[in-house]
Amino acid sequence: MKTQDELKRQLKQIDHKGYKAYKTLEGEYSFGAYILCIDHVQGDPFATPSRVRLLYKNSIPAEYFESRHRKAAAEDYLLRRLHRNLRSGGQERRGSGKSGMVTACRTGQEVLERTAVLLSLKTVEVRLEVGFPAYGRTIAAGELEQILFGFLPEAARRTFVFGPGMKKELDEATALADDQQYIREELKKQGLAAFVADGSVLPRESGISQKPMKAAVPFKSPDSTAVTLQLPHRGPVRGMGIKKGITVIVGGGYHGKSTLLKAVERGVYNHIQGDGREYVITDETAFKLRAEEGRCIHQVDISMFISNLPSGTDTRNFVTENASGSTSQAANTVEALACGSQVLLIDEDTSATNFMVRDDRMARLVEDKKEPITPFIRFIRSLYQDLGVSTVLVAGSSGAYLSVADTVIQMDCYVAKDVTEKARTLAEEVTQGKAEERNWVKKPVPAKRIEKARVHGWDTLSFDKTEVDLRYLEQIVDETQTAALAYIVPWLLERSANGKRTAAELAVLAGEKIRKEGLLSMVPRNYGAGAPAAVRVQEILACLQRYRMI
Repeated sequence: MKTQDELKRQLKQIDHKGYKAYKTLEGEYSFGAYILCIDHVQGDPFATPSRVRLLYKNSIPAEYFESRHRKAAAEDYLLRRLHRNLRSGGQERRGSGKSGMVTACRTGQEVLERTAVLLSLKTVEVRLEVGFPAYGRTIAAGELEQILFGFLPEAARRTFVFGPGMKKELDEATALADDQQYIREELKKQGLAAFVADGSVLPRESGISQKPMKAAVPFKSPDSTAVTLQLPHRGPVRGMGIKKGITVIVGGGYHGKSTLLKAVERGVYNHIQGDGREYVITDETAFKLRAEEGRCIHQVDISMFISNLPSGTDTRNFVTENASGSTSQAANTVEALACGSQVLLIDEDTSATNFMVRDDRMARLVEDKKEPITPFIRFIRSLYQDLGVSTVLVAGSSGAYLSVADTVIQMDCYVAKDVTEKARTLAEEVTQGKAEERNWVKKPVPAKRIEKARVHGWDTLSFDKTEVDLRYLEQIVDETQTAALAYIVPWLLERSANGKRTAAELAVLAGEKIRKEGLLSMVPRNYGAGAPAAVRVQEILACLQRYRMI
């Protein structure tokens, strides 16, 4: 390891040289109180900024990161604190392109397990992007020296040194995490798929903002569905317990039913204080299903829902490069089952109608043997009774699902009402099918080397020249999760795929490795796609199955 004095000498030697001379700086440097690691230098001042790590001596007591949920909350807090200090540090951006830009990975309303800040007993490790300064394509070493020897150390000192102010804020962040973890454990004990606390603010500020809407109607549970939980820090919290089984959410347009479902689908993650959904907690395996026309499908058994196609296509081993609404939703459903989802979340508005329901008049007009689609409604009861898989479904126009619901919640001007008994008086008998456990995802995935993975926003990535469309995976909430997939998929295809394991088996294998060894076990040293955040097995499988080149 080199010293800070050696770094200063190198900077003077390359000053005013061509930009590529910056590459000589890659390496580790001791600054006494911390270590500076220059992991990757950008090739051009207009390219993605250089990747730098700081390993700072840790002064934060171990009690704040002694458990997984506390560690995630503490690291998230430190990352947000770092953002504040980077913004308030007054660092000017001078020079060409991205010269002087200093950033850490962005944060949203969710608390995700990230690699941007990592806490251990000895160190706090932070990953940053730094635009190495230049005028034109000529090195401005003096500007970089100010960043590396002045701005960064001061921002790190103000962020990571433990003191009374940090203690108060860390106490609040980890107490909230304790309460959220307690609710997650109570879901299992009390047979709940989700919990929505009274007073939660579910509507968001706008279609492009996840911040809470001002003056929104706070959520309140109907008495019949209310559960009171005794949280370790906040104390008693009342809210709606969504029981395992079949829950149907109804209501007029713009009355809040999809807003409730959206909050539940994001409840697989914890949220920060002030978000409004801090105590909306959902089974971590819950998966949002929808139609997805145009996706590719690799050897998936959708025969439970679709069979006897006029073309003679084998739906037990279904393959297509351009799925229809119904075949895509069928594939999405069985892929969710294949990776262990225990709760399915569905909104009628984004579903294929012919996959969801077939009314009696149509059934009388077109007999079953002439209709290749057996709608989801016929299996929804068996999915729960035989496979233990619950469903939470929003229905706005079709009343068919009232006949199979255990609970019916009506959203009326954002007020939740239990209308289960009224719905039962309107219910009609529904023909039932039997859902059986099977090998849903069949294609063995061969080994494959991916030379280059790139992230194009939160909804798209590419492997070499092949794009993977993730925009319909509504529980990917952050670009850093897409970055994680850009590392995980190549790692799996190169090191674990062998022409015998299926995509589902690879996804489960990845989830287990991340749980045991951490996400960094799959990330290259120069973390080229950015500092990633944890993703679930469900999104790993979904990404693999949308990659056309496997």
